[in-house]
Amino acid sequence: MASYKTEGFVSYPLAEWACGLTFDKLSDAAIERAKAFWFDSLGCALGGSRQEDARILLAHHREMGGSGPCTCFVSGFKTNPVDAAFLNSHMIRAMDFNDIYWKADPSHPSDILGAPLALCEFRGLGGKDLIVATVIAYEIEMRLVEIGRPGVREYGWHHATLTGFAAPFSAGRVLGLNPKQMVAAVGICASRTGSLGAVTAGKLTNMKNVVDPWTARMGVESAMLAARGFSGPEHIFDGKEGLFHVFGHSVYKGEPCTFDAAALVADLPASKTAHYRIADCGMKSFPIEALSHAPLTAMMKCVQENKIKAGEVAEIKVEVIARAADILGDPHKYRPNSKETADHSLPYCMAVGLVDGMVTPLQFKQKRIEDKSLEPIMDMVKVVPNAEFESLFPKYQPSRVTLTLKDGRSFAKRVDVPKGDPRDPMTMDEIAVKARALGKEVVGEARVDQIRDCVMNLENEKSVARLMSLMTA
Repeated sequence: MASYKTEGFVSYPLAEWACGLTFDKLSDAAIERAKAFWFDSLGCALGGSRQEDARILLAHHREMGGSGPCTCFVSGFKTNPVDAAFLNSHMIRAMDFNDIYWKADPSHPSDILGAPLALCEFRGLGGKDLIVATVIAYEIEMRLVEIGRPGVREYGWHHATLTGFAAPFSAGRVLGLNPKQMVAAVGICASRTGSLGAVTAGKLTNMKNVVDPWTARMGVESAMLAARGFSGPEHIFDGKEGLFHVFGHSVYKGEPCTFDAAALVADLPASKTAHYRIADCGMKSFPIEALSHAPLTAMMKCVQENKIKAGEVAEIKVEVIARAADILGDPHKYRPNSKETADHSLPYCMAVGLVDGMVTPLQFKQKRIEDKSLEPIMDMVKVVPNAEFESLFPKYQPSRVTLTLKDGRSFAKRVDVPKGDPRDPMTMDEIAVKARALGKEVVGEARVDQIRDCVMNLENEKSVARLMSLMTA
């Protein structure tokens, strides 16, 4: 029978690191990337506020009754920090247009950001505290999705399961928890935030965009409970029936699933010269599932370079890694009937990109999704797993698209690094173009520029009040 440690759990060094990290220990690159991700996330939230699921959630919370010190984006709805964290994180997430980091598992660290923001407003804290909590959220979330052998998605769980181990560190840092309280907060949160992979499998629903924000919500509540002395299992990572033990019962390709606990806590950054993982996270230049970016980019480049018209195409062959074929090319994805399914449908994204010459939020309006004229083009899309590409992932996200024309000619294009990857990053001006497009009809382009100025000066903001005012329509 296996024996389990009774002390020395990895939750302790993580808690001590998060509690001890201060603004003066952050590298200049970490600070600048934190601000860039905040600007990108706020732009996504402006666009996300117009999504039907965001409207439903706001209406639900209004009906539940609202009053409190914290502000929800766009509407200005006032509520408690737990619900504000959820609603604001959901708006960041709602369009699937926010950041992406994919290793053994995928992640969107900015799904957590509503949590430290709500608690900064709750406690009257400013930009430096928000930046520190942001860097913590990214560091721990990104480490968690690196250490699975394989990732939890491979045996049917959603990455929000891992977010439950990251969100309370960020929230707890804003609340000023001590290491013992921080360990309790993580134990409380992760005890109840496991998410089944069904939310992103087959036909998708509104749940796709709420599991991570709901986990961020629980991160806030867990940290607040821990501050009052509420306890949670310290062994939630690596003790008996914790994360590593439970998932160790799973088998993948004949081998038991494992986690690299040492890598989770190795070389935690704590100096101006250290490397912080936030610098390694990517952004999205299209409002679609992350693994669709490389094939869509390849197709768009192929069309432009060879001056191909949509009506000339007979087949679109897409070679990708196996998990991309599984997520994005299953039968449900050939007839999407909702935004949630369409933005995870490679056939739809390729078809609408070929016909419209672009893939923006406009391509995910319900009327466009239901356009029957796209169906024959979706049927031209053949999604094929490529074993060679599999060996290159996750360092690269290779995809090759071959367009075969009706006259028999064929043209191919391969892309390994999609736009927005840290190796081909979006500039602040490119993020601004994206944010203006998303915010134009919500707060106006001039206000978006004011939001940018506020975020770029975030470390000098004594509170988040001005930012919340700018984010209110």
